Amino acid sequence: MNNLATLKHMNTIKINLAERSYPIHISSDFDMLTDKIKPFAQRKTCCIVSNPTIWPLYGEQVKNAIQKSGAEVCHALIPDGEKYKNLTELEKLLNKLVKQKLDRSSLLIALGGGIVGDVTGFAAASFMRGIPFVQIPTTLLAQVDSSVGGKTGVNLAAGKNLVGAFYQPKMVFINWNILATLPERECRAGYAEVIKSGVIYDEQLFLKLEAETRNIFNEFANGTPEKATALPQIIKRCCEIKAEVVAEDEHERGLRAILNYGHTFAHAIEMLTNYKQFVHGEAVAIGMNAAAVLANKLGMCDSELINRQKMLIEAAGLPTKIPLFDTEKVIEAFYRDKKTTSSGLNFVLPTSIGKVEIIKNPDLSALSATIDECKI
Repeated sequence: MNNLATLKHMNTIKINLAERSYPIHISSDFDMLTDKIKPFAQRKTCCIVSNPTIWPLYGEQVKNAIQKSGAEVCHALIPDGEKYKNLTELEKLLNKLVKQKLDRSSLLIALGGGIVGDVTGFAAASFMRGIPFVQIPTTLLAQVDSSVGGKTGVNLAAGKNLVGAFYQPKMVFINWNILATLPERECRAGYAEVIKSGVIYDEQLFLKLEAETRNIFNEFANGTPEKATALPQIIKRCCEIKAEVVAEDEHERGLRAILNYGHTFAHAIEMLTNYKQFVHGEAVAIGMNAAAVLANKLGMCDSELINRQKMLIEAAGLPTKIPLFDTEKVIEAFYRDKKTTSSGLNFVLPTSIGKVEIIKNPDLSALSATIDECKI
């Protein structure tokens, strides 16, 4: 595929977290990676953590860029797939780091999507009681969401992301041209988090997505993603939104919880399908539709919001229907989600495009009716 953009340039966004502040560099290539990573990598042993899908495509290019910064570079691969985001693979990775003689001054680099980023970040938080790491996200979902904000972790059989830590990277380096080699399904799935950003925070972004989404995915389908010229600006705006929210609430004690929009439903769906039927972004799309339907049943938003959001989700080629699970099983799965507290269930629900509220323990009859209405 051709490049997403012919103009080479870089934008930098800063996440303001006092001594944990860091930049998000957004570029059309890896040309500036050596310069940007040098302060963290020079004269250090660096380990690039990737997977068997991404490493053959970009591993040597990234490795060479880091070596030019004056670092000694090795790599470690973890299997590709949500089912490998677990304690077993984390332990294997930590043992690899020991064998490769990393120490407390070493640097980890996550080169991959959300799974690679989450596992690498948690390894960095755990190894030698904490070593620095850098995120180089290679999927749309990771670029606009999971690589930013410092959430790291792995899944347990009992639920998603139940073990982890808030651990901020030293920097995030986004090369949007990587998306040209990303499978179309993964681009569509990542776009769910893009839509989420508009619904929860930015009406103008939502309007832009309504205008641009069909064109963006038509270009991907036609094999001409370089013509999707709105995409880099959309990625930048999503990163700005995430940066603003995280800077205000790093540890999700208040505002940051809005980033969980659609995720309570999504995590239940992923759990009940054993992480096999949907990739994460697809589950989030289903969850956002269900959240809007629930908000409407609670009198929080009108039906126009449901319809506009649903049309945008479908324009991105994403699902909106919950599989035919028993309703009680879905509700039971909600209680196994890490966002559930001693005070009960928490849902992020929209009131208008660009605004959401966090609702505790919504009426169970409305919740059951929502699940029934949203089933296939």
